[in-house]
Amino acid sequence: MQHTAGNYEAFARPRPAQHAQETKAYIVGSGLAGLAAAVFLIRDAGVPGANVTILEKGDIAGGALDGLDVPEKGFVIRGGRELENHMECLWDMMRSIPSLELEDASVLDEFYWLNKDDPNYSLRRATVRQGEDAGHEGRFSLPKRAQKDLLKIFLAERAEMEGKRIDEVMGREFLDSPFWMYWRTMFAFEEWHSALEFKLYLHRFIHHIGGLPDFTALKFTKYNQYESFVLPLMHYLTEHGVVFRSGTEVLDADFAHRNGEIRATAIHCRRDGAEETIELGEHDLALMTIGSLVDNSDDGDHHTPAALNEGPAPAWDLWKRIAKKDPSFGRPEVFCSSIEETKWESATVTTLDQRIPAYIERIAQRDPFSGRVVTGGIVTAEDSSWLLSWTVNRQPHFKKQPKDQIVVWVYGLFVDVDGDYVKKPLAQCTGEEITQEWLYHLGVPVEEIPELAATGARCVPVMMPYVTSFFMPRRAGDRPQVVPEGAANFAFLGQFAETGRDTIFTTEYSVRTGMEAVYQLLDVERGVPETWGSTYDVRDLLEASARMRDGKKVEVPGPAALRGYLRGRLEHGEIGQLLEEHGLI
Repeated sequence: MQHTAGNYEAFARPRPAQHAQETKAYIVGSGLAGLAAAVFLIRDAGVPGANVTILEKGDIAGGALDGLDVPEKGFVIRGGRELENHMECLWDMMRSIPSLELEDASVLDEFYWLNKDDPNYSLRRATVRQGEDAGHEGRFSLPKRAQKDLLKIFLAERAEMEGKRIDEVMGREFLDSPFWMYWRTMFAFEEWHSALEFKLYLHRFIHHIGGLPDFTALKFTKYNQYESFVLPLMHYLTEHGVVFRSGTEVLDADFAHRNGEIRATAIHCRRDGAEETIELGEHDLALMTIGSLVDNSDDGDHHTPAALNEGPAPAWDLWKRIAKKDPSFGRPEVFCSSIEETKWESATVTTLDQRIPAYIERIAQRDPFSGRVVTGGIVTAEDSSWLLSWTVNRQPHFKKQPKDQIVVWVYGLFVDVDGDYVKKPLAQCTGEEITQEWLYHLGVPVEEIPELAATGARCVPVMMPYVTSFFMPRRAGDRPQVVPEGAANFAFLGQFAETGRDTIFTTEYSVRTGMEAVYQLLDVERGVPETWGSTYDVRDLLEASARMRDGKKVEVPGPAALRGYLRGRLEHGEIGQLLEEHGLI
């Protein structure tokens, strides 16, 4: 496998892989990584769809890309993925998936046209004092010490950040800045999370630093991502004959070590209470999703809190069993052993009449019923004790959603502290109580909150014990390579497989693992698109530097005469032109 960039590889169509017709592939998990692997097996490796079987414990595909209408509870979205233009593997896949909305168009076409016609941006990113504008006006307000800390991390070797927490490498000046508020609420980082992943995020999204305050960096789907992404993928795979076996829990896998080569020999499953073994033949593949950010999620309802399920977690237990068989298969305990540090809670609020949408419109400064961008991303109640954030995407957010309803996604980073209106921790709150707290920060008069929360909305809270488990401080080897050294016929997929420069908690990361797995194991004669290289582009670096200084010019050092001389030399060269173009001089 090779990583490439440019049109030459992007537009190339590989020939079928050797033994493609004889290959049978068993994919563990029907999350985005598993679905992507199936697409690349068919489209790029030439494996017949009927030879691909996806084993899924649940009843529906999509993993964390969910979007459900739960009887007697309401609409439920556990989260939403923020998308951008440089998700190279994701868009490479979606260009081949037919849209279910538009005739003779791909999912990429549909998404591209939507965001051209209705570009995303936020008119109010943060509030204080029950719905007032926080007044940052797009500024990061980074003190010089905080700027130096960021630069130090950016330039550090990867190994220097291994095993460290963010608050071990960043000072209080940074952690108290609007920059950190923008960052941690957008990406769900906590101060105790991985300094290494924080560094990788800086490199990965340096081209979007300027878009953090107003979300011009982001793009969104028309509907929830289950309906906008998963359903078209399912339709494509079903049309190609892929076999979906739902209700199938994979318990373990067997491996044989011979002459420096490792082969997967069998997959052990349980379906309808009966255990079975899938023996792998000479040309068969096992592509296994390991770990899960939504394992053991629990839904409450408007009158019932979501429960924290700390019991057996099937996806993690599978990885633990597999990891015992070879040191190169990773160390799952690094990620799944600290639930108090990896959990948070989200909630889906559905408004039932016109009263609450009026408050949404006051903050978003857009009509939530317009069908266009509403909040443009999350709005953070910056002075919320839960650090509450909420968002209203284009409505309707579900195809079957009544036209007079609005679906809102709410989440809190701090689930074990009392609310500002509801004097209870988020983790103990019913959907109605979460709605009350949200309405308080929306600016609803206090005396109106109880009745409005009771009759004006329906809320489904979801507790996720492992939702930020991939952010836990880690070291090299804690995550296995997508294709471990010596692996002949198996690979690991998903957010806990190691791909290199890309960052987790993105749709791109899941798709990338699926693509890398297929391309390596079947020697597909086409390059995997490299992780976007803005970190190596001097223009992006200069632009980010200017934005992090809130537009303040760089002071040329020395006496006045020397400053004038240096400035004159700069102004007549390409370096000076670049610095001036990006607002640094």
